Amino acid sequence: MLLVKLFFSFIWVGLFSVGGGYAAIPLIQEQIVTIHKLMTMEEFSDLVTVAEMTPGPISINSATFVGMRTAGVYGVLLCTVGCIIPSFCICLTLAHYYYKYRTVSGVQIVLGSLRPAVVALIASAGASILMLGLFQAELHDIVFRHIRIVELGIFIGALVILRKYKVNAITIILGSGIVGTLVYGLTGAI
Repeated sequence: MLLVKLFFSFIWVGLFSVGGGYAAIPLIQEQIVTIHKLMTMEEFSDLVTVAEMTPGPISINSATFVGMRTAGVYGVLLCTVGCIIPSFCICLTLAHYYYKYRTVSGVQIVLGSLRPAVVALIASAGASILMLGLFQAELHDIVFRHIRIVELGIFIGALVILRKYKVNAITIILGSGIVGTLVYGLTGAI
């Protein structure tokens, strides 16, 4: 039953994550954490962090990690295939019709109207990741007295270095990991 639940959850994610991997994060969170309660928010936060750092699309990486965490190798296969199937079928269908009707002005209007929705989904994913990192909570559960000071300092420092000095993002990620490990290692909080 768990495998069927995972498969259909990721078909749902693959079907409605218009705009790429980051748009899928809120959908995965809703399916895995909120609806089916297969992971906690803290586990999901860790999953998103690892999925971002791993090469490849974040939605596929997330599906792979959720599948492994909840159901082992069979979960990996079903979650990954479930996430890919809708996109594959939709792309084949749209490619056929796009080449056939690409000069029609209505097609350009529909594509233009999807852009704001994609931006909103990506912004939602960014806000969710930020809130998970700084408060270890979802956007509607934020309590400002529970702010994580170390993470806030690393975030602000990384943002300043990235914007002012134009340092490579990989260097920022590695540096943030080192600083966090040192701070928590020296304070004994790990």
